[in-house]
Amino acid sequence: MNYKSLFTQTSLGPFVLRNRIVLPPLTRSRSSQPGNVPNSLMATYYRQRAGAGFMVTEGTQIEPRGQGYAWTPGIHSQEQVEGWKAITQAVHAEGGVIFAQLWHVGRVSHTSLQPDGADPVGPSAIPARNVKVFIETGPGEGMLADPSTPRALSTGEVKELVQLYVQAARNALEAGFDGIEVHCANGYLVNQFISAHTNTRTDEYGGSLQNRLRFLREIAQAISDAIGADRVGIRFAPLFASTDEERVYLGLVEEDPHETYIEAVKVLEEIGVAYVSLAEADWDSAPELPNSFRQAVRKAFSGKIIYAGKYTPERAAAAIEAGWADLVAFGRAFIANPDLPSRIAHGSPMNTLDPSSMYGGTGQGYTDYPAYSE
Repeated sequence: MNYKSLFTQTSLGPFVLRNRIVLPPLTRSRSSQPGNVPNSLMATYYRQRAGAGFMVTEGTQIEPRGQGYAWTPGIHSQEQVEGWKAITQAVHAEGGVIFAQLWHVGRVSHTSLQPDGADPVGPSAIPARNVKVFIETGPGEGMLADPSTPRALSTGEVKELVQLYVQAARNALEAGFDGIEVHCANGYLVNQFISAHTNTRTDEYGGSLQNRLRFLREIAQAISDAIGADRVGIRFAPLFASTDEERVYLGLVEEDPHETYIEAVKVLEEIGVAYVSLAEADWDSAPELPNSFRQAVRKAFSGKIIYAGKYTPERAAAAIEAGWADLVAFGRAFIANPDLPSRIAHGSPMNTLDPSSMYGGTGQGYTDYPAYSE
């Protein structure tokens, strides 16, 4: 098996990546409590996977209101920043490049996860449907729950949130990260502003598509001004079809997803961010993104383009050779195979994923997947 295109070097902002294989953001819910603090177990997990050409952390909330799932890490307290330092040092010791994914869930949360039990926040007071949040019911124990109805952010609060993203980006660099990725996918806060389904505002952040893209533009511009656009990436999930499977929650299908996301990409081209990451539908038998969309993204954006979804090495190599992808992310395969790039390069057999240990728990199903040995 020859996937040579996956193992060529490429640049990403100021960095030279040794291969085109990406560890994407994967929620694992292993942070230390109280305080949602990154820990040494997480450092081991990321170090094991540092053979990736490029790595992005699991979503890390930029402020306490940004949390929608128990035990996910944050990047807003000094204790959290200190915890992340051990992780970035472990990855850099292996020669890896790692960005922090900045996350705010917006309305996809629960009062029990919010400061003082307050309502979650969002662009409009529209509750999230067909999705569950994960709440703690006791030490190390939790359950799935319906999201609470959000309250709409004031215009002033939206502008304050832009600055919270900037502070989180600065915190990430203090923690030793090489850059940041803003989570604008999967129906979370930035996606909620972009979508006409979730944004019924009448101020400058609502109404027209350009107004709904304003929050994205302001965040991307402000972070780029603060840390450099070449250290900034943005993740979208441009769905062109939906599913009735409740377990699947990738985001929202717009009336014209092509126009919505090409206009969003054009915003990022103007700002000059390093990359756009596109998360594709990954449920069974999900349709691929239209080729016309892939081509339009390539035409509109001069930075690097990352794709993620149900990619096999064959499909990933073909995407790079076709010219519409620069890097390809492997999610579940990287969870189960810490040495995934080596296994792909040598055609080695793959470990089987244990779905029951994906969220929360100990090192079991997290750091105990073996590397391949003949």
